[in-house]
Amino acid sequence: MDVGTQAGGQGDGPVDVAEGADPKRWKALWVTLVAGFMSLLDVTIVAVALPSMQRDLHASAPAIQWVVSGYALAFALVLVTAGRVGDAIGRRRIFLLALTAFVVCSAAAGAAPTIALLIVARLAQGVAAGCLAPQNSALIQQMFRGAERGRAFGLFGATVGISSAVGPVVGGLILSLADGPQGWRWIFYVNVPVGVIALVLGLRLLPKLAPGRGERLDLPGVALLGGGVLAVMLPLVLAESGGVRRLWWLFLVGAALLAVFARWERRVAARAAQPLLDPRLVTATRGYAAGAAIATLYFVGFSGVWLVFALYLQNGEGYSPLLSGLAVTPFAIGSAVAALVAGRLVERLGRLLTVCGLTAVALGLGGAVLSLRFAPEDIAVWCAAPALFVGGMGSGCVISPNVTMTLRDVPVRMAGAAGGALQTGQRLGGAIGTAALPGLFYMVLAADGDAYRSAVAIAVGSGIVPVLCALGVAVRDWLRDRRARRQPCPPEVSHSPVHASQS
Repeated sequence: MDVGTQAGGQGDGPVDVAEGADPKRWKALWVTLVAGFMSLLDVTIVAVALPSMQRDLHASAPAIQWVVSGYALAFALVLVTAGRVGDAIGRRRIFLLALTAFVVCSAAAGAAPTIALLIVARLAQGVAAGCLAPQNSALIQQMFRGAERGRAFGLFGATVGISSAVGPVVGGLILSLADGPQGWRWIFYVNVPVGVIALVLGLRLLPKLAPGRGERLDLPGVALLGGGVLAVMLPLVLAESGGVRRLWWLFLVGAALLAVFARWERRVAARAAQPLLDPRLVTATRGYAAGAAIATLYFVGFSGVWLVFALYLQNGEGYSPLLSGLAVTPFAIGSAVAALVAGRLVERLGRLLTVCGLTAVALGLGGAVLSLRFAPEDIAVWCAAPALFVGGMGSGCVISPNVTMTLRDVPVRMAGAAGGALQTGQRLGGAIGTAALPGLFYMVLAADGDAYRSAVAIAVGSGIVPVLCALGVAVRDWLRDRRARRQPCPPEVSHSPVHASQS
């Protein structure tokens, strides 16, 4: 049993120990994974239906963009706060309430008669998804220990990777089955029966917690963090309509608010009160700062390349949305297979697994770039498939092991806030990538309207840069862990002062 498990169990009392042995824990895990898959899938699945939505609802281009960007923005804004609330009053309760809201908002989005009501429904759906997401990783920490936790996070990582990669495929498949001008509505309606089944099973299977301790929510921290994340993300999610150019000054506002937030949280922690996000998670919890940095950097490249591939295949090669999605499925398949295996290896290999995974992602995307740029045009996509599979295998060794390594020493009672912060970094990285990489793609095309192969090579190649930066952070953390293992640690000294002070 690792230090984090011991600290978490001691700090949260016998309830967590009993729940860790709950015989229903694996069935409960599948309920949370299905709900998480739906919420993450809705980030990308809608993109392929935007043209038909715009025609049917007579929407302007800026308005239709909010169907995607509004969901992503609302999702990111509430992650940390929702995780903290789940820690305080019960993850099961927040999970079930959020899942109910997500199902209702999905139905409302599908039935929306106007673009304004569709945007409102998507914003509310994004809030529900943001409340749902941090409970997933927190429930895994609560229900599982030791090697089982690694396997559970392996399934969680596979869910994250697959949902991010197959959104366009699923969206194209739904549109091909639900033919007609109103077919886009089934993009949202499909969540309703799946969500209802998950809700019924969740009521039966999810572990019940002891009553909350009545902790007060750090409202100034909520306001500062929410304002900072909003200011940073708003120009990015509106990048397609010139948001970065018009709202660049919000980056400065966001940086200032986040700096004030960090200072405020230190003050709250120094008063022995309950901060929204304990600063010692970053400064004193082994692996958390490195893992959060790896996640943010990796999602800059990981999220952006799929939009670039879709733009190239559909606009440059004339692929349908469904075929465009199928062309990149080797990455999703490799990611799913590797994530399941990686969950069993992370306890033995630790950060080295992340190092190997990031290396494979960089090599895989690099091979795909070379194939798309230099292979004969009629077989370039086929030549890129093996490289994408290698990249997917690497991705499966990055996402779930990194979550395990990042959260392994976090006390269980802080798991929701810590998982929410980790996912906020992922969403922020994704927003940067989806704004920057397609921007580079269009910049190359602006210089030469027929240079699609050069455009995809430059944009995806640029996406490899943040992956290499994440690799640098992972190598440094791996070497630090190796040095720490060589030095004897007195048994009374904890690896994490957070544990010593809070358990």
